[in-house]
Amino acid sequence: MHTFPFRLPALRDAALFAALAAGMVLFNYALPQREPAAFFLLWAAFVLLHAYAAATCAYLVASAVFLSWEATLCCLAQAAILLLAFGLCARLKKQPGVWRLAIAAVAQLPFLFLFPHAGYALFPFPVLAQKAVLSAFFLLGSVLAEGGLNAILRAPKCRLSGAQFAEAAFLWLILGMGICASPGETVYTGIALFLLLFAVSLSGNAASVPFSVVLSLPLCVSQVSALPVALFAVYACCALLVAPYGRVASSLALTLAYLAAQYFAGVYALSAAQIAFALLACLLPAAAVCVLPKKLLARAQESLLFYRERVLPRIAVNRNRRAVGERLYEVSALFREIENAFLLPERADDGEARIAGKIDATVCAACPRCKTCDRPMRSQSLVRLVRVGRAKGKANLIDLPADLAKHCPNVAGILFALNKELEGDARRAAAMEAAREGRALLARQAHGVSEIMRDLALRESEEYSLSSDEDTLARTLQERGILSSEIFVYGEGGTLTVSMTLDESVPARKACLAASDALGVPLALAEKLPLTHSRACFVFKRKPRFDASFGIAACPKHGETASGDTHSILKIDERRFLVALSDGMGSGDAARDVSARTLSLLESFYKTGMPSDTVLAPVNSLIAYSADERFSCLDLAAVNLDDGSTDIVKIGSPAGFLLSQDELKILEGESLPIGVLDAVHPATMRLTMQENDFLLFMSDGISAAFSSSADLCAYLGELRPLNPQALAENVLSAALARSAKGEAGDDMTVLAVKLTAAA
Repeated sequence: MHTFPFRLPALRDAALFAALAAGMVLFNYALPQREPAAFFLLWAAFVLLHAYAAATCAYLVASAVFLSWEATLCCLAQAAILLLAFGLCARLKKQPGVWRLAIAAVAQLPFLFLFPHAGYALFPFPVLAQKAVLSAFFLLGSVLAEGGLNAILRAPKCRLSGAQFAEAAFLWLILGMGICASPGETVYTGIALFLLLFAVSLSGNAASVPFSVVLSLPLCVSQVSALPVALFAVYACCALLVAPYGRVASSLALTLAYLAAQYFAGVYALSAAQIAFALLACLLPAAAVCVLPKKLLARAQESLLFYRERVLPRIAVNRNRRAVGERLYEVSALFREIENAFLLPERADDGEARIAGKIDATVCAACPRCKTCDRPMRSQSLVRLVRVGRAKGKANLIDLPADLAKHCPNVAGILFALNKELEGDARRAAAMEAAREGRALLARQAHGVSEIMRDLALRESEEYSLSSDEDTLARTLQERGILSSEIFVYGEGGTLTVSMTLDESVPARKACLAASDALGVPLALAEKLPLTHSRACFVFKRKPRFDASFGIAACPKHGETASGDTHSILKIDERRFLVALSDGMGSGDAARDVSARTLSLLESFYKTGMPSDTVLAPVNSLIAYSADERFSCLDLAAVNLDDGSTDIVKIGSPAGFLLSQDELKILEGESLPIGVLDAVHPATMRLTMQENDFLLFMSDGISAAFSSSADLCAYLGELRPLNPQALAENVLSAALARSAKGEAGDDMTVLAVKLTAAA
């Protein structure tokens, strides 16, 4: 059975009782004729807190102390009606639901008939009509108070809607009117200024201005003037202007603004006591805000403003990256297991004993002198003979051990059987070697894939550093007439990414310039994703420091229709690109096929973002074990457009060159072409390209056309190219001019790259 909690309150209930009683007292002072406005809090406490006992006691205490006995009787009747209604609902185990308005309306009947009529006779229309209007106000106010108290209780936990904020403002209006009517306007002003400074210290943004308007409303009603609204808005703006410099600066600015307003309002005409109270009304709140502990302020920010941080998308980004990284680690481990499976240790070679035993069991066992033959000596001699035969590939009479040649009557049979076994053993060894090489190849491929997956896992599992510059960016956009409903900034350095939801008609360049200025980094539009018919998501990423331009000039060998040289220019990501020149051995279609296959494999591997040392090994293996046994020379450069850092890989290729304004640097290395050996040993180097530097690669057909390396260097040193295409064409023309009859004796290709400052 449900019972009302009419029990001695605990400490928590006592605090609740005291807070309700104080609030109700102030509420009863809010209206001109001391009408029981505390009914608002009584109703909200019944509906939301279910604090029937505490709320009833507080309501009766507030009415008995400050109101007449008729008003107290009215309040007692109202509390009895609510207790009866809510008690009946509790007994029936039902919520009031749609009957709440009816219960609140019935609770207004005592006010109509029991509340004193004095004061209402001043108006020309009947007293009951006046009370009916007030009852309607109490009924509406009860609904607003219920929503307002609910909003206040929810404020530390979630963002309030506009309606909830308005309901909370209504409660504050009634409370503030009570403070203005009882302790006085000066006391309320001090409280309001403290709350305003506290709000500025918490948020430091323009949200403090509408909050100041709410704080000024009780003064507006009390003074029957709109002036407090303007004054409090000015106080908020003054405090906000210096908010970045700390609480002391905000407090000083607000104090000065308040004193100036009081001076111009005629504070000099007041008494000394009134002036002192006016000064205390601003100085005490300012001092209180300044001495608030930082821990308390941080705790309040965490409790009241955490929703502004938008931590959920930040957490989601890194959580998804961790999930992808973990999955890639699992795939990497799988391929590592595959590699280990192909690299199982081979069994020890017992072929000599096996062949010797087989000859002994067949040839020697059929010999008539087998039983009289010295078996240990025979076994040792056969093993030595097999060892020599396996080493030479075939055994003959001169390979026979002395003991065997002297005592064995069937030497010819032994040699015949041995050579037959050796032939079969050679075939088996060749097949086993082929299988071993195949397993080794598969193991190397599995190792390469495992390394690729591991590197991807490392990169993908790295958490993005998530920026907190959304507010700064939003203010900058607003100052430039761009309104964004959502902004998300994450990453740093080259990974910095800015996503904004804007009107589709906003020029991307204008938004990009605003974002660049706000964040202090150059940005460029990466993509534009339509959301609705009028909204779109603009994604900006950090603009690289450099742009790159390319030039290519090529000529096939005289008499051939196809060149064996192929080149590649590949964008790895927004900040890196790859250039490569492959020279297939020979000329014509066959050479072109092997060089094209080499570059195609390189492109596929580099698109994953893998480093060169990881990429080259599997490409070399695939080329080495191709059926046509053709090889390929390779020049490769991976360039970072952020800082110009360039990784050079040279495999069997002629020298390359770096042309700067005042220097010619030769890039060379000694290495066999791809596919010659199982393991690739490239010549690698790292250099830093600067603005207007040229990187030059050429095939051996170009370098061979010049009489010497010195001749080529001297020619390049005299060039002053304007663009990479002109450089490539000039070098090709010079090579053809130096060739016999002006005809290409081999495939000729020149690949040039130039770095320029990004626009």
